[in-house]
Amino acid sequence: MTARVSPKHALRAEIDALFTGDRDLAEVLEDVARLGARMIIQTAVEAEVEAFLGRARYQRAATAGDKGDAPAVRAGHRNGYSPTTVKSTAGPITVQRPKLRGTTEKFASRLFGTGVTRTNALESLVIASFVRGLSVRDVENALADALGPEAALSKSTVSTICQAIRTEYTAWCERELSGVLLDYLFLDASHFKMHTNAGTEPVLAAWGITTDGKPVFVGLAAAASESTDAWEDFLAGLLQRGLRPPLLVISDGAPGIIAACELVLGRSLRQRCLIHKSRNMLSKISKGDQKAAKDDFWKVFDTTVPELQDIPPGQQLVEAVQERIDDFAATWGKQYPAAVKAILTDRQSLTPYLRFPVEHHKRIRHSNFIERTFGETRRRVKVIGRFPGETSCVSLVWAVLDRAARGWRGFTMTPAALRTLHDLRRALLEPPTQIRTVTTATVTATADAA
Repeated sequence: MTARVSPKHALRAEIDALFTGDRDLAEVLEDVARLGARMIIQTAVEAEVEAFLGRARYQRAATAGDKGDAPAVRAGHRNGYSPTTVKSTAGPITVQRPKLRGTTEKFASRLFGTGVTRTNALESLVIASFVRGLSVRDVENALADALGPEAALSKSTVSTICQAIRTEYTAWCERELSGVLLDYLFLDASHFKMHTNAGTEPVLAAWGITTDGKPVFVGLAAAASESTDAWEDFLAGLLQRGLRPPLLVISDGAPGIIAACELVLGRSLRQRCLIHKSRNMLSKISKGDQKAAKDDFWKVFDTTVPELQDIPPGQQLVEAVQERIDDFAATWGKQYPAAVKAILTDRQSLTPYLRFPVEHHKRIRHSNFIERTFGETRRRVKVIGRFPGETSCVSLVWAVLDRAARGWRGFTMTPAALRTLHDLRRALLEPPTQIRTVTTATVTATADAA
């Protein structure tokens, strides 16, 4: 007989299930926030029961003959759950309150005090756990603020919650990456206030698409700047944990990323994000002409037009689009030379994606996927202002990105696409070893030496 799923694990499954549909990401994240709050509350009250009984769920009570430092246990056992509704700024939320039977002492949860229905207890718990650095003292203070001093949890209960979250995050940061084989690697950074007497500082992030077409969140780290050294250290750390170089790296045009990729991922092709380049170009064009210029810019890279749609991915397609870049420059260069110069300077980095499968083009020519999620993170922490520290900042960013990553769509891998990617991998990352040519002179010299 299979064990019943606890409400805590059921909530986790419900969170994961949110990302399997086609709903808007912003709506999904709102639901994740509510379910995440429920899961933290549920974890807290289940930890209370465990501390009260002196044993975990499904664990037998220690017998009289047991020796050692076993925790004190009470008579009684768990007897299901009863739904309890609490209020939050997001509306009423229902959690499962454990019921006990056969106890000699009445169990009273200090979490569900009379004040819980009048406060934003759920939001306070989320902020305490993910934003304030997961410290026991901060969680206790947040609970006291939200529920009143009489509802504060014990230190052991708070420690249980915080340690579970820290363990999950630490394991993710230290996991082995040798089994992750990427075709595409997306790099981006977002800035947050995380240190006293300092301005905004970047959190570096990497995610990719595997050779099976699956999305994967690869790495996250705080840095003092987006310098070459910072990005080089970040990328080198991923390779040291076993990550193998991808076929294509997609990023914005930050000098630090470009230089670091050349140093660490020299064999991988690099794609300049077309959305960032479009914004850069439009910033040098008057508002009255921006729409026309933007339309013409994206027409340059539209490979569905009749004159390009029959050209297969590869050098010929790259050259055809490069000619269209020349046409764009001829149209707009006289009126906006600075805007056109911005494109011509980076022209070679705008077309590497055209060597890859056609069905992937619209997804690999920009890094907007992770940027949108970073934007959602910034929106959520806007009310906080400055984080109490680096750990707090990275913890929240990781929590949002980790869940959002499960909603990123993968790529379709057709037989033709797999052949194209295989050929590129052979050419870029696995070139055949050159056979040494043995000349007559070499043979004669060897014989004379003998």
